[in-house]
Amino acid sequence: MEPRISIVTLGVSDLARSRAFYESLGLKTAKEDTPGIVFFKMAGTILALYPAGKLAEDVDASLVPTPGSFSGVTLAHNTRTREEVDELLAAAVAAGGSLAKPAELAFWGGYSGYFRDPDGHLWEVAHADFWTFNTDGSLVLE
Repeated sequence: MEPRISIVTLGVSDLARSRAFYESLGLKTAKEDTPGIVFFKMAGTILALYPAGKLAEDVDASLVPTPGSFSGVTLAHNTRTREEVDELLAAAVAAGGSLAKPAELAFWGGYSGYFRDPDGHLWEVAHADFWTFNTDGSLVLE
């Protein structure tokens, strides 16, 4: 297996609302509209939004957590500055998300906080002085 994640798909309750939420955070669609699903181009991967019911049909409804519950999965957005952490958390709340955990100094030496998107998906927003980024904006892990 090649070491990569190609697409992260979030099951959403309202596709139009979720699209507007992520667009308000500055995400751009990856290609022309495909009926019933939205793709956003990220650094090194794609974020897809797909109706939760259809996603549950595709996997197995018993595997899908209830909205707002912790699924054991978080998404992360790493920033170049500490200030960007606070700015992105505020932008997510202004766009209709909710603050799950205010930004604070983290045990691992960085600064991070969490927001929930309108469907309860948790996003960590984090910064550390010891991180570097590739030219495409992806995080360098060495």
